[in-house]
Amino acid sequence: MLKKYPESIRIVLKNYPLKNHKFATKAAIAALSAGRQGKFWEFHDELFKNYRQLSDKKLNEIARKLGLDEAQFQEARKDPEIVTKVQGDYREGRNIGVRGIPAVFVNGKRIRNRDLRTIGSIIEKEIQKTKKR
Repeated sequence: MLKKYPESIRIVLKNYPLKNHKFATKAAIAALSAGRQGKFWEFHDELFKNYRQLSDKKLNEIARKLGLDEAQFQEARKDPEIVTKVQGDYREGRNIGVRGIPAVFVNGKRIRNRDLRTIGSIIEKEIQKTKKR
């Protein structure tokens, strides 16, 4: 869809660290910290590949694997701005009714059926609506 409608679609990822996963918040902070070095999505993908083994040690291993500057990465992980961002994303999710992940929204409307065809169809309809305006 992004390739088909590059000017019409924007993907926004919000952090919603699950409370029952003890490393979820640390993982979200680490991914945003990696993002400061241009490696957010790579770090994000590694987190999901390794979600059962997450620990501080594993977060640092991922950072090294991706070639991050270790000092910058560690400094960013302590940055109150990043911590506040994760907390704010979580609050925003709670306020709009998110209780689990992934949660998908198109133009502010929650899509409960996460089948890619269904989402694609909804996106197509939304794009057509905006073209008619």
